[in-house]
Amino acid sequence: MQLIINLPSREQTMDFHRRRWDEVVRDRDLARLGQRIETNAWGQIVMTPPARFIHSRRQSKIASQLEVAMRGYSATECGLITGDGVKVVDVVWLSPERFSDLGDQNVLETSPEICVEILSPSNSDEEIQNKFRLYFDAGAQECWTCDEDGRMSYYEKSLPNDPKPTSTLCPNFPNTITD
Repeated sequence: MQLIINLPSREQTMDFHRRRWDEVVRDRDLARLGQRIETNAWGQIVMTPPARFIHSRRQSKIASQLEVAMRGYSATECGLITGDGVKVVDVVWLSPERFSDLGDQNVLETSPEICVEILSPSNSDEEIQNKFRLYFDAGAQECWTCDEDGRMSYYEKSLPNDPKPTSTLCPNFPNTITD
């Protein structure tokens, strides 16, 4: 007996997540909730509480330091279409070339070169590794973490579970974010 599973193409999946995200961001009731909203692979809404102040502060510091250190564009709280729905990346950095390809995208369809996650007490190693896998699959070149003490770790697609002491793309980025 042969089992055949017909999966949607990447373009069909991207189109589904793009349309679903448009519905989510247009929903006024969801906007009033003040929660961080993502979607899963089936388009279902996944909500988390707003970030703590220190989390938001570190996002801002990392984003501004990236813009000073490198020619390009940084942003916080960016929606990114992944194979597991739309995920919100804490901080992103895009080269001018990748930025110019964005056009009028409501949600990023290709990952920025750098994706940064600010770690919270509730994050598990498995959760962060899964996010990094999704970001790398979507086109990220590096994924970084900032732990609760402000220490930075840098990961590349070729070794997604082994942190490097510095970033290849931004070698002068500080190893600690001070409050």
